[in-house]
Amino acid sequence: MGKPRTSLKFLKYADTVETFHAGDVIFREGETGRIMYVIKAGTVELRIMDRPVETLEANEILGEMALLDSETRSATAVAVTDCQLVPINSEKFLYLVRETPYFAVEVMQIMAGRLRRMNRETQSTSKTAVIRRPK
Repeated sequence: MGKPRTSLKFLKYADTVETFHAGDVIFREGETGRIMYVIKAGTVELRIMDRPVETLEANEILGEMALLDSETRSATAVAVTDCQLVPINSEKFLYLVRETPYFAVEVMQIMAGRLRRMNRETQSTSKTAVIRRPK
């Protein structure tokens, strides 16, 4: 899935992991989110309105938007296989940004890639998609 995420790979050595079994819901669209995850092992599917939109594997992240903007979750995350996820709360996130600045760049690259994919999908399904910024 593109360029290797070097600063995310070191998190595979993290001591703190959460285990989810195939079929488990990790978080639900609309919930408050205070944690993002890095996939240490396994596969996770992201769904919007119960429609699969992306499949993620080891060294990829999920849940970063809710952590960063304090809004509710924009998608539901479901374990496709048994998974080990490294939880990152805002304190740990800020530590990682401070100690490994490229971590923040990688998170932004991932978010930009997802936004571009969603834009392409929106453009292909609707010729008049309009995004309005809140005032």
